[in-house]
Amino acid sequence: MSHQVFKYDHAFPLEGGDVLPSLEIAYHTFGTLNKNKDNVIWVCHALTANSNVTEWWPGLFGDNDLFNPQDHYIVCANNLGSCYGTTGPLTENKFTKQKWFSYFPNVTIRDMVKAHNLLRTHLGIEKINTIIGGSQGAQQVLEWNILQPELFNNTIVIATNAKHSPWGIALNESQRLAIKADRTYYSNTEDGGQKGLSAARSIALLSYRNYQTYNETQKEKHDEKLDDFNSAGYQRYQGQKLVNRFNAYSYITLSKAMDSHNVGRGRVSIEKALSSITAKTLVISISSDLLFPPQEQEFIAKHIKKSKYKQIDSFYGHDGFLIETQQLTKIIRDFLSDKKETTINQNLALSFLN
Repeated sequence: MSHQVFKYDHAFPLEGGDVLPSLEIAYHTFGTLNKNKDNVIWVCHALTANSNVTEWWPGLFGDNDLFNPQDHYIVCANNLGSCYGTTGPLTENKFTKQKWFSYFPNVTIRDMVKAHNLLRTHLGIEKINTIIGGSQGAQQVLEWNILQPELFNNTIVIATNAKHSPWGIALNESQRLAIKADRTYYSNTEDGGQKGLSAARSIALLSYRNYQTYNETQKEKHDEKLDDFNSAGYQRYQGQKLVNRFNAYSYITLSKAMDSHNVGRGRVSIEKALSSITAKTLVISISSDLLFPPQEQEFIAKHIKKSKYKQIDSFYGHDGFLIETQQLTKIIRDFLSDKKETTINQNLALSFLN
């Protein structure tokens, strides 16, 4: 495993018109690029993850997993706007000599992808065998495939959409309102907005899981309680857990980037943009996903020529893409080993739960 930072000492123009004076990209690599340079697996991560994919996607990425460093050269870059080493709100603006905080410019999914591509060029990667991502990571995967379709052999997108929905944007805005209701957000300090971030995470969790998940995992053992219910404590715990590892200003930046996601922007239509993807593509949905419901993945698969659609049954809602690694492993292994499969199968739902 190697953790490094790529420094790009040139202006980096953003889609919205702003310009970052320079750029740093934190990234991890696992394994070795083989002689034929055809074993690259590129991972795009979700909202609050980092570039160490083995840390947050165990069971799919690791020494004994489907994607392992013995067979593959795995690359994962931290997203633009994050607080895990890539340029973002906690980065010092070299002109003002102060950290950006709430003044960090808006970035888009397209900006994130262009930053990833700079790193790809720096690493000397000419072809990516397989690119994979879930949620916001999969938004990047789609965008990159449209920008450079010739770059990828296999594409895997999980629990995502081609355009972020009004429902998803409303949820993100509710989280941002919670953060900005915390007056410390306007202090522009590293711990600014922490109580608001905790509340935002609590809101987000409701869309990451679902009614059934909470009813089973947070149910009470008896009927005598008047206060301090399990689900209330769980919300507080998860809120504080995110505060301990993340940052309110990056959360604002990354959620707004997700809102910007629309592969059809400037490209005639969403359908036309998706049809330009040439890689063999696997589109995976989660049966209980409230945030990115299966019809959004069905739409993606319908408009990509060489696509295959699969749905996994999961108790965990949107978070199933991080948890159901046994199901994902089976589906992805079958997809990668089936070289002749190019048809769309929209109705097959698989379950491998014990």
